[in-house]
Amino acid sequence: MQVEAEWADFALRFAIHLRQLRTSAGLSQEDVAYRSGIARYTYQRYERGESRAGVPANPPLRSLLAMAQVLGVDLAQMTPDGVPDLRSR
Repeated sequence: MQVEAEWADFALRFAIHLRQLRTSAGLSQEDVAYRSGIARYTYQRYERGESRAGVPANPPLRSLLAMAQVLGVDLAQMTPDGVPDLRSR
């Protein structure tokens, strides 16, 4: 249960960080989605911290790489500080 709570918190911080990267790049949600090859609706969910309703964001690696390239950052810069420990306990 603790891991799920930590992941949900991280997904919200990821959403805020993603929005900051996008606005710093001067791009709209539609720009990032289109240039990344993902649906605008899907991208909007990532900025809300969700993959689907009620499920914390967990974008595929391909989407993360594409968004990083569009935003002009490397993959490590896509994640906010404080990555949760997801190892089995």
